[in-house]
Amino acid sequence: MENNSNSMTHATHSATLADVLERILDKGVVIAGDIKIKLVDIELLTIQIRLLICSVDKAKEMGIDWWMTNSYLSSGAKEQDENRELDMLRARIAHLEQDLARQPAAPS
Repeated sequence: MENNSNSMTHATHSATLADVLERILDKGVVIAGDIKIKLVDIELLTIQIRLLICSVDKAKEMGIDWWMTNSYLSSGAKEQDENRELDMLRARIAHLEQDLARQPAAPS
């Protein structure tokens, strides 16, 4: 009698780190937790932690795109901030010039 146990193959699925990471980025993972520090039933400190791990495309799909308007992360947002600040300064100068024009001239 011949032993056929070696000829049988077992189909096992082992996920590599890349596979797991791809799934997480595609679907997204939310990790939430609260840390509370109390002393004699008086809450001194509460820290709420919310972490979302997903791809940029998935985040945009969910309506999360804060990095696009953050001037530290987006050169386009930085340029918009600078233009907005410049426009505000121009408006302030125009307002000051109008105020000066309305004032009567001082006698010499």
